[in-house]
Amino acid sequence: MASKIKTAVIPAAGLGTRFLPATKAIPKELVPVLDKPAIQYIVEECVRAGLERVVFVISKGKESIPNYFKKSPALERVLLKKGKSKVLSHLKEISRKISFSVVYQDKPMGLGDAVLKAKSIVKNNPFVVILPDDLIVSVTPAIKQLLEVYENRNSPVIALERVPMDRVSSYGVVSGPRIEERLYKIDRIVEKPKVEDAPSNLIIVGRYVLPPRIFEILEETRPARGGEIQLTDALEALGRERDLLGFEFYGDRYDVGDRSGFVRANISFAMRDESLKNMILEIVKGLQ
Repeated sequence: MASKIKTAVIPAAGLGTRFLPATKAIPKELVPVLDKPAIQYIVEECVRAGLERVVFVISKGKESIPNYFKKSPALERVLLKKGKSKVLSHLKEISRKISFSVVYQDKPMGLGDAVLKAKSIVKNNPFVVILPDDLIVSVTPAIKQLLEVYENRNSPVIALERVPMDRVSSYGVVSGPRIEERLYKIDRIVEKPKVEDAPSNLIIVGRYVLPPRIFEILEETRPARGGEIQLTDALEALGRERDLLGFEFYGDRYDVGDRSGFVRANISFAMRDESLKNMILEIVKGLQ
């Protein structure tokens, strides 16, 4: 039986250069999507999935990310005074259900290195990795969908999404036989291939359920071109030792690390809010 997973590692050390100059003052993870920071959607996904601990991997100067989730008596008084008890109770629920830890990635040495930084806290336990650029709207939290696969199969599993072939060059792309609906045994991963070299149109999305063995593999992984340690290289090595599964999750993904994805997320989230939907439609109509 698979061990119950309690910990999520959230790499958030990037500089957010695509959102300059705003990210000179605020981490990109705290830039609001509609009415709350992008990182809050990720932490809420952890809460909904039953996880109990979040490990933020940050760089120096991004302490405002974990600080955002700390209790603030002064803010609580203001919210109570303004009658915003719903907002207050929601923030309290997050801090009550999730504990937070912080580790630092001093140099931008890739996603694999960022995950490795969490080893001292995760220790010899399975864990999940969630990338904060990927917001996923779904009935069942995306990471919980993967956890259910892990619990049933006792194998590491990563989230997959099928995209048009002309977009595969921006992602890690996988291939492998389908073993049941939406579930694949991954036998190959190609990082950002040319369209003609892509083994499929199934891309890796920022959700992973991993065994502690990945830390040892990452320690042995040589930096790729550019000096970064790639998580995909370690995943390929892991797949040579045991089954590595990919699950085509249910839900809608928004890449809020990209300007067009960020705009799309804001419009889509607003359209889901009945108090804003008609206003958005009027704005769009007026721009045509």
